[in-house]
Amino acid sequence: MLQSFLPETVAGHPSVCLVEGVGLLIGFAVPSVSSSRRRDPRKDGEDVLFEPNAWIRISRDNTVTIIVGHSEMGQGVLTALSQIVAEELEADWHTVKSITAPAARVYKNPVMGSQMTAGSTSVSSSWQTLRQAAAQARQMLVSAAALKWGVPLAECRASRGRVLHLPTERQLTYGELVPEAAKQPRVRKIQFKGHESFNIVGKRMPRLDTPDKTRGMAVFGIDVQIPDLLVATVIHSPMIGATLKWFDPSHALRSPGVSHVLQIPSGLAVVADTFWQAFRGAKAIKASWDEKTVLELSSKDLWGRWRHLGERRGRILRNDGNTLREISRADKIIEAAYELPFQAHACAEPMNCTAHAQPHRCDVWAPIQTQGMAQFTAARIARLPVSKVHVHTTFMGGAFGRRGPDLVAEAVTISKSIGKAVKVVWSREEDMRNDFFRPASYHLMKASLNNKGLPVAWLHRIVGPPTFERFLEEAIPAVFPDWMPKALRSALARPGSIFIKNFITPKLAGEGAAGITYSIDNVRVEYLRDDPGIPVGPWRAVDVSTNTFAVESFLDEIANSGGHDPLDLRLELLRDSPKLSRVLAVAADSAGWGRPSPEGISRGLSVHDFHGTAVATVAQVSVEHDGKVKVHRVVCAVDCGIVINPGIVEAQVVGGIAFGLTATLKSKVTIRNGRVEQINFDSFPLLRMDEMPKVKVIIVPSSRSPSGIGEVSVPGIAPAVTNAIFASSGRRIRRLPLYTHSTD
Repeated sequence: MLQSFLPETVAGHPSVCLVEGVGLLIGFAVPSVSSSRRRDPRKDGEDVLFEPNAWIRISRDNTVTIIVGHSEMGQGVLTALSQIVAEELEADWHTVKSITAPAARVYKNPVMGSQMTAGSTSVSSSWQTLRQAAAQARQMLVSAAALKWGVPLAECRASRGRVLHLPTERQLTYGELVPEAAKQPRVRKIQFKGHESFNIVGKRMPRLDTPDKTRGMAVFGIDVQIPDLLVATVIHSPMIGATLKWFDPSHALRSPGVSHVLQIPSGLAVVADTFWQAFRGAKAIKASWDEKTVLELSSKDLWGRWRHLGERRGRILRNDGNTLREISRADKIIEAAYELPFQAHACAEPMNCTAHAQPHRCDVWAPIQTQGMAQFTAARIARLPVSKVHVHTTFMGGAFGRRGPDLVAEAVTISKSIGKAVKVVWSREEDMRNDFFRPASYHLMKASLNNKGLPVAWLHRIVGPPTFERFLEEAIPAVFPDWMPKALRSALARPGSIFIKNFITPKLAGEGAAGITYSIDNVRVEYLRDDPGIPVGPWRAVDVSTNTFAVESFLDEIANSGGHDPLDLRLELLRDSPKLSRVLAVAADSAGWGRPSPEGISRGLSVHDFHGTAVATVAQVSVEHDGKVKVHRVVCAVDCGIVINPGIVEAQVVGGIAFGLTATLKSKVTIRNGRVEQINFDSFPLLRMDEMPKVKVIIVPSSRSPSGIGEVSVPGIAPAVTNAIFASSGRRIRRLPLYTHSTD
């Protein structure tokens, strides 16, 4: 999520560096593990903790508490990251517990430049740091034991929460070593365990958050309760771009429990003792909105505009060879256009945030992905130093890129205005209308084929709003720290800046477009920015979710036109990409590709790379006489490097397929006369249990460092399903979703 690239302001001065293959990154020097605070031992009789760094805390009762710097939103990071630490620490898994870290510089995601959870980077960005932190703590414990016994260090070894003296078979638990370990000097030379000796990493360890969730003890954002807490709901403009002109709060203030009605930058806030009182009060408000600035737009008009724009040349994102020349002189040209709609995040838990802004302190309790941004946002509104803002991250009922700092701004604004703690909860209707939607996009594809039916040239032209650029241009001047020079802010925000050019713009096309790995000599990818003003933002798998559909659907069309089997053509074009070839071959073989399929069942496939993870998807689909599509089975093979917990990987792949199937079959967001038409799940339907196919997940073994898994299965399911539909019925699907619930 690009918000993450706005640096935190918790300490220090920013640095700007050009990273090869990435672009301009802004942030702070990543603190070494040894720079973290360590608690000194206390007096006898008092509790003593061994805190060798910011991620590990060991108590006298042998409890190992692991502080996780990423948000738990169902993807299993509290468990997976704890497994990394426990493995290298040689901890007894039964003594391990995990908690979510506060907002602090040391927990910054080094990939994103801020403390946040996004981009399927939690494990990959933490792998080396957590191993280093745990190995450091283990070596300090072993040194403490050797000193206590008065024996050579080489005679001692850590194992399952204890340090053993091998010659005498003496042993001390980690808890017994806490006082001595806390006095040990920092370890400078880190010694890591060998992968062959792993006994926690790679195992299906039970999730640490499951017991509290199954017992109803887990605290989600909407569950937060503190003394004297009031509840607010917010009324936003029903039309995109409209501003509040006039309102009458009198009827709302006479509603039971309602104490305040106030105007805030994003709309109107109604504060009451309970949510339902605030909700009823909001219904009683009479308000008028200034429609002079309303976005006069309908989805139907937008598609017409983009089809026209697609005939123009766009900004070049990739240009290998001479694509335009090869296409102009080719005897055989394939052309197709694909259209993907706006999509809502539709989190099960509605948007919410609790804040208590006081004169000298501000606390925020929120299901948040962006702690760094949340802390800075609250500090600006509360007019406090960042160090006085405390962000408490709760569990969250879904996020998918939506849990940013906008709710924090509303909650802190209301709390500061009324001088009391307030929980802001949006209604489902407000949530759906005021999302930051996945951008809709139009994809014009052209390819020329040689006499063997193989693609010689490939043109991919993308039309649509940017996910990130508008955010940067509008948000950087407003939210970057005051100490950042104005000239630097302007340079970064400028559309042609090196930051946007080298980092953001390639991400617009994603690994499914500009980064396609098929061996084609002439490849040209263009982008035509057309921003209609509809709020957009990151959505699970971001732009790869749209680009992969276009790329993998078009490749199937090329295979059919050139007389090739879709699998054979892909393997031929992936001859220089062994990782992708391998997962594709594994998935296809498991799904029975090339062998007779059950009566009425057809197969379709796709393959892509996302955040370093190779993914191949095969869908088995039937099409009834009435055109109804049923997805019976999906096989998904992934190569995500070293696997921390196979059960978590499988759950994320299955969840991503369900998420992607919703967007493939059923859901979309449409605009009519400046209004979002979908306001609840009746008009934005989700995949139901009886529509979910059986899913087989194959984890391809790998010894490389872990890569992302949380989003990777989303992009491939749509083209796999629609390619199977073509194999079954001869009907090409170039516009999603399959079933529509509006006139668009």
